[in-house]
This record gives sequence, structure tokens and C-alpha cells, in this order.
Amino acid sequence: MWKALWKKWTIDKPALMGDWLWEVLVVQLAALLDRLTLRKVIAFLPVIVVVLAYHHQIPLPPELMLVGDVLAYIDIVSVLLVLGILSRVTTILFLVKQATARIAGFTSRLMTAAGRLDLRHRRESGTRIRKRLPNRSGNDSDDEPIMAGGLAWA
Repeated sequence: MWKALWKKWTIDKPALMGDWLWEVLVVQLAALLDRLTLRKVIAFLPVIVVVLAYHHQIPLPPELMLVGDVLAYIDIVSVLLVLGILSRVTTILFLVKQATARIAGFTSRLMTAAGRLDLRHRRESGTRIRKRLPNRSGNDSDDEPIMAGGLAWA
């Protein structure tokens, strides 16, 4: 009698449910794993932490619960993080733009001041070499610095 009962519950009954067991344990499990994403796993982690803590009767610190909230709301946190990074990038771009404008203004002032020096025109050809004063030495030409646009050229 025990052999017949054992055979019935270990061979015959599972054989009757064989197709159903294959469908549930293999096919549907594979489909579930195909639909599983990292976001779903991360969202489910706080549930696992709470169940384990309750099962072991461990008091949860508030920080751990906040970590669970952050993991659950990872989309919102990532958007806030991206907005924070973008605000810093716009600040840096503003500073670069401002520095470029200052350099362009300085270059413009420098070119205007250099244009006033009129270095392109030579002396007139009709003038003779000027006579030197007897008190001055020969190599004491214009050694004074030239001021142009806030810079001194020697």
C-alpha cells in the first residue's frame, strides 16, 4: 500500500502536472526574467531590506529608510542631479563668455591705441637727416616706453 501511494504521489501526480510545471517554472519564469530591468530590481531592494529587518527584529535606522526612498525615487533624484550639473555648466559657460568679452574689448582697445601710433607712414623723403645736438650721445634714441591700451612697449 505504501509503495502504491508513493508511486502515485511521486510519479503519477507530477506526470499529470508535468506540462503545467514546465509552463510555470520554466517558460513563465524566463519571460519574467526577460522583462526584469535594473530599475525594477533597485525599486524592490527597500522591500527586501524591510522584510529582512522585520524578520530578524532589527531596528532600522532612519538613514537606511532614506536610502530606500532614494532608491525608490531614483528617477526624481537623477533629474535633480542632472539639473544641478547643468546649472554649474551654465555658470561656467557664463564666466567663459564674460572672459571672452573682456579679452575682445581689451584687444579692440589695444588695436585702437596701436592705430593712433601711425606706424605705417614713413618719414617724408624730402627731409634731411637731422643734426644732432652736441650734448647728446649717438645711441640715445627714443628709448622711452610707449603706452598703448594699458600696456607699455619698450
